[in-house]
Amino acid sequence: MEVQDRIKVAAALMLMVLGVVGYYVLASSGSFVRVLSVLVGLVAAGGVVLTSTPGKGFVEFAKESVAEAKKVVWPARKETVQLTMVVFGFVVVLALFMWLVDGTITWLFYDLLLGRSK
Repeated sequence: MEVQDRIKVAAALMLMVLGVVGYYVLASSGSFVRVLSVLVGLVAAGGVVLTSTPGKGFVEFAKESVAEAKKVVWPARKETVQLTMVVFGFVVVLALFMWLVDGTITWLFYDLLLGRSK
């Protein structure tokens, strides 16, 4: 990262810190003004970061991600419902299996091996 970018990132961090400090300095003010102080600090920091090389790279990455998401072929409602029912059915079968295994192990240990009853 270049020196200019490091300075921009450091300035953005300072703007965020100033927004938080403003929140506590304005303790006697209303909560709207205090929250506004933090939001202004965050927006200003974001603006400074977006002028840096890493910030521009992030914006480019976000644009490419949106373009890739638009290429996705989403399943139809019917297919989604069917797959959801398959998953629920599998969960029920697995739960019954685990209940059966747990009950069998409990019966083996407590009733057969230890000779106790519940």
